[in-house]
Amino acid sequence: MASGVFLVPILVIFGGINLHLAIGASIVSVIACSCGSAAPFLKGRLTNIRLAVVLEIATTAGALCGFLVSGVLSNAVLYAIFSAVLLISAYQMFARRRVEMVRNSIPARQGWARRLDSSYPDQGLGRNIPYSVDRLGLGLALMYVAGLLSALLGIGSGVLKIPAMDAALHLPLKVSSATSNFMIGVTAAASATAYLVRGDINTTIAGPVAVGSVVGAIAGAKLLVWLPTEKLRLSFVIVLLLLAAQMLLASLGINLVR
Repeated sequence: MASGVFLVPILVIFGGINLHLAIGASIVSVIACSCGSAAPFLKGRLTNIRLAVVLEIATTAGALCGFLVSGVLSNAVLYAIFSAVLLISAYQMFARRRVEMVRNSIPARQGWARRLDSSYPDQGLGRNIPYSVDRLGLGLALMYVAGLLSALLGIGSGVLKIPAMDAALHLPLKVSSATSNFMIGVTAAASATAYLVRGDINTTIAGPVAVGSVVGAIAGAKLLVWLPTEKLRLSFVIVLLLLAAQMLLASLGINLVR
């Protein structure tokens, strides 16, 4: 999910940092997180690079639009949007099939979209699992929204991209996680420059946050290869619900931590 979805609430509620500075630091950490965990995912052959390049066109455009919108919205509105995004993502993940769909063969299709189909190694089954990419048009639309909200909230958009790839493109969850992580660094880089020019990136805050993100990202990437998919899905939903409740309270001016 990248560290942004956790860092913004932590820096604002526990650190007492201005929301826009927290978003700027979070975007820097997202870039560091993506770089730190990209290598293990690529080594494990979980990342679909061709698909990532196609989807990144939409997410980068959305990120630039999100930066422009962020300057005119109040903190309370940003908190409320953050909470809504987390709740929608949790619902999509919970509503998805309880058992990961495994396809024995990739359906025959025509055109360049077939080049996006691939396979990934399943450590539990001891073999490669083929999969195909469905509804690419819907996926591009969702990636644009994910990029917009990424720049708007500084969350890296992995929290949105993973459910979108899971529900719309019908990708295996581990492939969604790895491919999303590969993409979020590019998306964050598109908006980080703009935030830097506007003065919303404080290096005193962003530097230590980025270092911690790299260490955590490397450890998380190694664990993902071995974690059971359904336990990973359940953990994802629980984390999203807790963060959504936290940000909803913040939008109402209720701070449980002083």
